[in-house]
Amino acid sequence: MASRIRSAEVLVTSPSRNFVTLKVTTDDGVVGWGDATLNGRELAVASYLRDHLVPLLVGRDAERIEDTWQYLYRGAYWRRGPVTMAAIAAIDLALWDIKGKTAGKPVYQLLGGAVRDGVLAYTHATGADLPELLDSVDAQVARGFRAVRAQSGVPGLEAVYGVHPGVAAYEPAGRGAAPAEEVWDVEAYLRHVPGVLAAVREHAGPELHLLHDAHHRLTPIQAARLGKDLEPVRLFWLEDATAAENQEALRLVRQHTTTPLALGEVFNSVWDCKDLITSQSLDYMRVCVSHAGGISHTRRIWDLAALYQVKAGPHGPSDVSPIAMAASLHLALATPNFGIQEHMGHAPLVETVFRHDYTFADGYLHPGDAPGLGVDVDEVAAAAHPYDPAYLPVARTRDGAVTDW
Repeated sequence: MASRIRSAEVLVTSPSRNFVTLKVTTDDGVVGWGDATLNGRELAVASYLRDHLVPLLVGRDAERIEDTWQYLYRGAYWRRGPVTMAAIAAIDLALWDIKGKTAGKPVYQLLGGAVRDGVLAYTHATGADLPELLDSVDAQVARGFRAVRAQSGVPGLEAVYGVHPGVAAYEPAGRGAAPAEEVWDVEAYLRHVPGVLAAVREHAGPELHLLHDAHHRLTPIQAARLGKDLEPVRLFWLEDATAAENQEALRLVRQHTTTPLALGEVFNSVWDCKDLITSQSLDYMRVCVSHAGGISHTRRIWDLAALYQVKAGPHGPSDVSPIAMAASLHLALATPNFGIQEHMGHAPLVETVFRHDYTFADGYLHPGDAPGLGVDVDEVAAAAHPYDPAYLPVARTRDGAVTDW
């Protein structure tokens, strides 16, 4: 007899930062958890779920994951976009969690089983100046990471993406009723960062995988120049070298540099990714499982990428919950063309709400072998941390014009 969805509830909690969580319960009492967090727009997704999708779930067959995905995506007429796809992703993850728990198997086993023993992970090193950055790199290597993203302050700029002076852990979302505004100077950045990364390479040696994020802030020709300047550093990748909306731009960058390119954390569907993949304009596609329609849709993106020698490099910041991280790891473990997983990690308070089975050791993550996704939510602890408004910053150039943050 089919297992039907009895209820679905949306939880918004803020244990050090905001998360949107979906709880789906079947008529035989099995609970599945999904993540719908969208940094700075959490309440929009919560409303989309609570007001529009949850009423459609009650009574549906919980085992028909693909049919539910198609029903929610194609049935709404208004498709794609971060709010829609994050909401659908939460439902998809919850249903995969239920299916795994019902089968008594971890989700990666339902996806065809493991094709690797562990998931290579990178984390963030950050420093207001070079000595501070080198100390941060050393600290992450000491934790066991084989891959590190290095972000540095820029002389003359008070705030730079990826860096909080004097704070080891970078959290971009600031509390308050409106976004913070930062001043950005692209030429100062382009003058400074190649030397910084060259120094990190010299300090860390050739074996450490070294990554860097330009965070959409460069024009195509600026990105090409930076990629060429960084070729001696032999980066694992240069991330978000130019704005993702202008997909033709990556072809220009590719023509001028052999530095590997990664992009796509703001993409939400295979249609966003298709042209960049099929033109082989990048090396790593960075869609996040909780922003791109869940496991069901993200695996389609990875399958397309595999045909063009493009690898998966999923987004994994602190603003996706451990539920999304677990789902990403299950998919990575079963995906042949997986490359690397971002693992920014979470504050200890987050892990008191989201108890997870995934582990990190010797540079690799593993989702664990608990049935389902391997994450449980302490609802009492979640309720103790109500939503607290927070926004990503806005950037302006020195003349006061808004630019890409």
